[in-house]
Amino acid sequence: MIFVDTSVWIEALRNARSAEARGLRDLLDRDRVALPVVVRLEILSGAPRRDRADLRRLLSALPVYRPSDATWNRIEDWIEKAANAGDRFGVADLLVGAIAAENRGTVWSLGQDFVRMSRIGLVRRYVP
Repeated sequence: MIFVDTSVWIEALRNARSAEARGLRDLLDRDRVALPVVVRLEILSGAPRRDRADLRRLLSALPVYRPSDATWNRIEDWIEKAANAGDRFGVADLLVGAIAAENRGTVWSLGQDFVRMSRIGLVRRYVP
């Protein structure tokens, strides 16, 4: 499964002709998209009121992945590993990455945090 980060969703929703929109449509058509709950919440919280109901319907068709106690434990371990590597990450990105790792998925993001996470062995990245 591909755990699609908020950055990709935002670009795809803003520009239906973008490479991200085309790639996301392809993954959606092939049932390869996984939705971490934090990404769902970020998308809905940033959406204009007029688009929220349609987005909620679209997102409800996707499998939503939620953190478990093991997820939070993994994040604590990753914080230590990142600090030892001289790095740090935001909680939302750590949550997306940990959920993806627990489910043997890859993360598709436009953000550099996931590139850095990948370099220190925390996540596997999807590169279209």
